[in-house]
Amino acid sequence: MFATLRNVLRLLAIGRAFARHDALAVVEELGLAPTLVWLVRLLPRRRVDGRPGQKLARALIELGPAFIKLGQFLSTRADLMGEQLAADLAELQDRLPPFAGDEARATIEAELGQPIAALFSHFEAEPVSAASISQVHFAVTREHPEDGSLGAAESREVAVKVLRPGIERAFRRDLALFYWLANLAERTQPRLRRFKPVAVVREFEEIVGIEMDLAMEAAAASELAENFEGDETYRTPPIDWRRTSRRVLTMGRITGIRIDNRAALLAAGLDLGEILTKAAGIFFNQVFRDGFFHGDQHPGNMFVDPDGNIVAVDFGIMGRLDQQTRTFLAEMLLAQLARDYRRLAEVHVQAGYLPAGEPLEVFAQALRSVSEPIFDRPLADISFARLLARLLQLSESFNMPVQPQLLLLQKNMMMAEGVSRSLDPSLNIWTLAEPLVETWVRANRGPEARMRRAAEDLAGAFERLPGLIGKIEAAADAIIGGKSGIHGEKLDAVERQNTQRDWHLRALWAAVVILALGLAISL
Repeated sequence: MFATLRNVLRLLAIGRAFARHDALAVVEELGLAPTLVWLVRLLPRRRVDGRPGQKLARALIELGPAFIKLGQFLSTRADLMGEQLAADLAELQDRLPPFAGDEARATIEAELGQPIAALFSHFEAEPVSAASISQVHFAVTREHPEDGSLGAAESREVAVKVLRPGIERAFRRDLALFYWLANLAERTQPRLRRFKPVAVVREFEEIVGIEMDLAMEAAAASELAENFEGDETYRTPPIDWRRTSRRVLTMGRITGIRIDNRAALLAAGLDLGEILTKAAGIFFNQVFRDGFFHGDQHPGNMFVDPDGNIVAVDFGIMGRLDQQTRTFLAEMLLAQLARDYRRLAEVHVQAGYLPAGEPLEVFAQALRSVSEPIFDRPLADISFARLLARLLQLSESFNMPVQPQLLLLQKNMMMAEGVSRSLDPSLNIWTLAEPLVETWVRANRGPEARMRRAAEDLAGAFERLPGLIGKIEAAADAIIGGKSGIHGEKLDAVERQNTQRDWHLRALWAAVVILALGLAISL
């Protein structure tokens, strides 16, 4: 009862914020808490310019960190929010007033177990940026020689990210409200049940939980750096693990021009087409080659260094795609570019996205209806991110389950397209990546790939064979050994067991040879 009362009072405060920003239309459209919305409508409110999504974004900023993150998360769910609303929320700025530098120092010292002076020769009290979960301070490390000599080791300029004090507790409070609302929606709004509101909140909780663990962010940056080792076109700041923990992250300080600052890039003498070509290759390598991609690639997290290479920061949100999903996604993209809608429908079936019983030809026709209007436009104007969003919206008509792993990818495609168009409207970033995708599909889906996988399977079978035979022999010995104390009149039975064991082993070897011959013929 107390929890319900607390949630209702919190909802009233949220309602007032929505009314101030004229953002109640979104809540009314979803059909949530109609009585509460009616009460809030009685309060004084003002008319505000802008689309519903823009008004909602402003209200979420006023409500604080958990709501900002919720808005950013919902921006990946065009299937839930609609294309325009999701696009507006994708522009939600994650900026809040900073907390005091003394609090940042206290957190660092408590987490790392040393005074600031022992860790840094210089630490800037004023943060360079402040977001909903953390803020960043510039500093210079104080290095001590490993050998204990009197000479000073080389200091490094670093950026120190520190979690906001009490942020975990604040999120727990608001998550309880989100779960309450999700359960209420499932009970009272049958039309919303297919979107699984409780599961959506659970997914949001998992994402934010990882984002609030700065050691996990450091690990993500480290993994990205390993994936691009030797590739000068993309790099991440080096991690200072000695000065990193769950609530503190220390990394190398980077310099560069924001990737969307066209004037500054041109003033620096950089080739915009070359930058976009590198960006297309980086996106391809993260998504298709590695299956591990930066999940929040907005322009504020992407910089261009003096050599025209791209440097990324902020690795709290990352996406993963398994090999099978990557293959299906690549084939979908190629079928889409070729306007082969039957093939596109067949790939959906192979991927398990189209439920059994749904007519393939009708689905191919639906794909055509969504895609053809886009392809009638100039290539530079085609938005594959919006196309993916429209394809995902077909899920309701064909009872297709939502694919969560593609939603974050769609959001990042929209961000990449926005940057691309701001730098050079005549280029399409996806056509720059098309040759890379074609090569990757041939290498991972064509005859050569099948032969390679068959050879690998055969090699794996032979590697496992000695262990399997050893287990069979051990089992046979155990059976015989269990009878080692029997009387002489039963020795003939033991001998028969030995003979049977030898026969089974010979049969097993024969089966392996037949399997090997079959695989060789298939190759």
